[in-house]
Amino acid sequence: MRILFVTATRVGDAVLSTGVLARLVEQNPGARVTVACGPAAAGLFEAAPGLERIIVLDKRRFKAHWLKMWLATVGQFWDHVVDMRNSPITYLLAHRHGWRVGRRLLDTHRVVRNGAILGLAETPPLPTLWLDDQHEARARALMGEGGPIIAAGPVANWRAKTWAAARFLDLFRRLTRDDGPLPGARIAVFGSATERPQAETLLAGIAPCNRIDLMGMVSLLELYACLKRTALFVGNDSGLMHMAAAAGVPTIGLFGPSREDLYAPWGEHCRAVRGDQSYDEIFPEDYDHRNPDQPDLMAGLSVDRVEAETKALLREVGL
Repeated sequence: MRILFVTATRVGDAVLSTGVLARLVEQNPGARVTVACGPAAAGLFEAAPGLERIIVLDKRRFKAHWLKMWLATVGQFWDHVVDMRNSPITYLLAHRHGWRVGRRLLDTHRVVRNGAILGLAETPPLPTLWLDDQHEARARALMGEGGPIIAAGPVANWRAKTWAAARFLDLFRRLTRDDGPLPGARIAVFGSATERPQAETLLAGIAPCNRIDLMGMVSLLELYACLKRTALFVGNDSGLMHMAAAAGVPTIGLFGPSREDLYAPWGEHCRAVRGDQSYDEIFPEDYDHRNPDQPDLMAGLSVDRVEAETKALLREVGL
């Protein structure tokens, strides 16, 4: 039994697709799995059950990355082909069952849309990641012993989705003071090495004795294992946010110029928080997210609002 799972380039979209793979693996015990995805997301699947191969689809001119996948898969008969990217190549592979995300349910949450591939739009499978003992051991060493830890996701894939560092610091002071819900909690800051410049102000504002600096220090699955050891995640709409939700961590996702109806953190104890303006009100039609001089679109989300939602979520989980 062989499964080919073709999924996203970006980490967040890939995380949201993992429930589909998890369901197929559960239904087909012992299946051998090949995953095709972008380089940023490849590390998410390193411990997937039955993994035979990860085909890394580096984007190439003239869509030559699809030719790479074709050459890597054409000589095999596949029992199940799942294509979350609806690429024409997968139509040409020899297979017994095929599922493609297509263009249905474009205005529904991505977990629901993904679940609909398997006829599970009403009860979509939860995003799922897999760990091995080495990931767990690395997380134990990095996070150490002690009281509760708040996970911070201070970066995003473009600046206008990024809540100001000063607001993160103000929120963490309120949450960790003696009369706060998580007194004395340490702050673990997550992100890649290339994202460190975006997080320097936040890192500098946290006392060294309370700071766990994980920027660029861990692989994706080590990061996931670290997240599972935290009491709370607060961060921008990003792949980190979706990983925290998949880890079962109470998750606060901060939204402005992105749509929470499509990308809110998905899980039992997750909340998407935005200011008074809706996505349509806050996001101008001519906005160029690649231009660093464009205005901040997260300024309308106050610390007071995020604090209130966070405290309500913590009460919900008994903290």
